[in-house]
Amino acid sequence: MRSAIDNIALVLVIIGALNWGSVGLFGVDVVAMLFGGQLSLMSRIIFSLVGIAGLWSITLLFKEKVPQHE
Repeated sequence: MRSAIDNIALVLVIIGALNWGSVGLFGVDVVAMLFGGQLSLMSRIIFSLVGIAGLWSITLLFKEKVPQHE
């Protein structure tokens, strides 16, 4: 079972992936657009949180899987 921090990390990683997808496909940085540009404090905080979440998500690769009984 995933913990709350695992779920938060996954949500942030998904947000980051969608943002990079929009940059790649459309040339639009949605996070920067919503929060005042790439260098604004709020954008930098969000980018940092997404990066930390990405690092945290690496640990999910190595967690033991619990078999589910049906």
